[in-house]
Amino acid sequence: MTPYFEHRHVVGLEETNLVGNVYFSHFMRWQGQCREMFLREHAPEVLTDLADGFKIFTVSCTCEYLAEVSAFEEISIRLYLKELTQTQIAFAFGYFRVDGPAERQVARGTQRVVCMRAAQGEIVPARVPESLRSALASYRLGDDG
Repeated sequence: MTPYFEHRHVVGLEETNLVGNVYFSHFMRWQGQCREMFLREHAPEVLTDLADGFKIFTVSCTCEYLAEVSAFEEISIRLYLKELTQTQIAFAFGYFRVDGPAERQVARGTQRVVCMRAAQGEIVPARVPESLRSALASYRLGDDG
C-alpha cells in the first residue's frame, strides 16, 4: 500500500454546473486545498516562512476526469510525492468518491511547484525547506504508481 495524505471534501451545490455535475475547475481548486492542508498539518514551519519572503509557485497542473461527481458526494483527495528536486516538488493526486467502505476513482492529476524566495528586490529559486522534505518523505509514490 502506498501511503498518501488525504483531504476529504463534500461537494456543495455551488460547485456544480447546470447539468448537475461538478464543474471541472473545482478539481484543480481541490488540489490546492489538499496541498495547503498538507502544509498546515505536516510542515507548518513553511507557512511561517511564507510571511518571511518564501514563496511556492505552481508551474504546471493537470487533471484527468474519469467519472462525473455530483452535489453532496464525499470525495477523498489523496496527495502523493511524485518527484523532489533541489527547488521543485511534483505531486500526484487521486480523487475517489467515498460511499461507506466503497470507493471509486473519479479523477487523477499532477501538480509541479517551484520554491522561490524574495531577495534584494528579486524573486530567486530556493531550496525546498528541510521541514517540507522531511514531511514529504513518507508520501512518496511507489514505482508501481
